[in-house]
Amino acid sequence: MTGADEPPPTEPSSQFFSRRPTPARSFRLRSQSLNSVRLRRVFDLFDHNSDGEITIDELSLALDRLGLGADLDEISSIVAAHISPGRSGLDYLDFEGLHRALGESLFAAAEEAAEEETDMEEAFRVFDEDGDGFISAEELQVVLKKLGLPEAGSFSRVNDMICSVDRNQDGRVDFIEFKHMMRGISVIN
Repeated sequence: MTGADEPPPTEPSSQFFSRRPTPARSFRLRSQSLNSVRLRRVFDLFDHNSDGEITIDELSLALDRLGLGADLDEISSIVAAHISPGRSGLDYLDFEGLHRALGESLFAAAEEAAEEETDMEEAFRVFDEDGDGFISAEELQVVLKKLGLPEAGSFSRVNDMICSVDRNQDGRVDFIEFKHMMRGISVIN
């Protein structure tokens, strides 16, 4: 068999993860220090209880939320080899080792999710002018005025915008409601 006829190598992650199709990324960070920052964001995203360790259950939960099918027994057998003795989960250094062993392709979706979460938080803070964790109709109107949008001229219209996103009907938009709204927006090129 010639090099061109050989089948592509099988990725280790394909043994126990079934990945939903995702759009190809047009930009990939090449700087090792920036990739380390991204990996740390992924670690923090997976560490659901923020105790500095990712348990197998936390890893399974995170992968499920990212749309990756995961067999818990297979995850356990692979991840257990990377957990330091005396620990119940992966600390950051263990996680880095697992990342290197499995390859970057496994964590690409998680990195994108961590980036998206950070972007959403930044966007939310633009609208949450008083920093109380909520976007009121008054705050939305101020931002719309700054952007020069005509909707800012009518408080009734601004209030309707808040109500259309306000799932718990408390008269303001929290971060979860904001994320839900943002994910429902389609950008047309």
